[in-house]
Amino acid sequence: MIQKTDLLNAIAPTNRGLLTSPEQQQAILTQVARLEACNPTPSPLTATDLLNGNWQLLYTTSSELLGIDRFPLLTLGNIYQWVDMAQQRIYNLAEIKSVLGGLVSVTATFEAVSEKRVNVQFDRAIFGLQATLGYQNPSQFIATLQQTTKFNLIKGIDFTINSNRAPGWLEITYLDDTMRIGRGNQGSTFVLCKV
Repeated sequence: MIQKTDLLNAIAPTNRGLLTSPEQQQAILTQVARLEACNPTPSPLTATDLLNGNWQLLYTTSSELLGIDRFPLLTLGNIYQWVDMAQQRIYNLAEIKSVLGGLVSVTATFEAVSEKRVNVQFDRAIFGLQATLGYQNPSQFIATLQQTTKFNLIKGIDFTINSNRAPGWLEITYLDDTMRIGRGNQGSTFVLCKV
């Protein structure tokens, strides 16, 4: 599909959106909209086989995610999102490149409110060094998270996110066997590929 190839070519040099000028961002969002118009999965939340699993972030306009790269001596590495439809859980992982190698992980529950949109309630955040958290890869770490209620302070900072916050939402606007596009309640766009 030409629209998909055009989008992938446009986002390739942007380092997930970190190196995007306002003009480039607008051009990319135009290409995103063209691809969304060709969505082969009109009811993405019913396509559990396509949604389940590990997704790597290719591009985003989210200032929260991209802001991690603005801390001194830290460089944003790969960002992953693991979707578990049966458990209605999302696991976000951001690898941090530094002298020691860091990791930021945020988990959430979600509830479908339409065939495309979920309400998302973040419930847990973990910050630490990859070595002390025992991080090897996203699959292994998700399995560890599912079995660990809370890491002790020696391994990393692990805390509950206030559940009184209003849930956010995410609408899946494009889904095929290798790509997912979503738009969030803060106006952010996310382009991910299946790992």
